[in-house]
Amino acid sequence: MPDRPISMVLHDIVSNLQDIIRSEMRMARTEVAEELRKSRSAAMMLGAGALMLIFSVLFVLLAIVYALSLVMAAWAAALIVGVAVGVIAAMCCAAGVRKFKTLRAAPRTVESVKENVQWAKQLTR
Repeated sequence: MPDRPISMVLHDIVSNLQDIIRSEMRMARTEVAEELRKSRSAAMMLGAGALMLIFSVLFVLLAIVYALSLVMAAWAAALIVGVAVGVIAAMCCAAGVRKFKTLRAAPRTVESVKENVQWAKQLTR
């Protein structure tokens, strides 16, 4: 079997590497599209539930204000409830921001592409 010229071998390596990277990119796109599809229906249900929860909480807070207004001035009852809700909201927002910072924005395929590029660099040395 005759030896192939080095230029032909390098050409094949580059061609194979391009195919690998294209496949990885297609896989990443498919991965992201699939996750978006799954999250769309979940987001709609979450939105409907959140809206109902907001109305529920508003009515409970209104009931608390009415109950407190039986023992103190109505404005003081509303102020107490408003401050308490504000403190709870601030704590929830801070917890949400902490959780968002731990999310992974890029799909796993990006790591695979980086590994392939490193591998190709090592081959060409």
